Amino acid sequence: MLTVLDRVTKLVAAQLHIEEKNVKPEVSFTEDLNADSLDLIELIIAFEEEFSKNGQSFEIADKDTEKITTVQQVVDYLKEKGIQD
Repeated sequence: MLTVLDRVTKLVAAQLHIEEKNVKPEVSFTEDLNADSLDLIELIIAFEEEFSKNGQSFEIADKDTEKITTVQQVVDYLKEKGIQD
């Protein structure tokens, strides 16, 4: 079974068209992975879709998206919201 970090890594790599080995917990979406504002929006949507389950949608609040700048921050946020490995 994939961990939250594994799932986030796969999503980031797919959305940004990069290799998974380049997606590490400490990397910044904008500074290290060169994501622009549209990429960030698409990532948030992808996270919401991936972590919605059993007819319950998972949403990342707009105010929280500004605070999520690294892969680890996404993982931490998801775990705070009850997403489990």
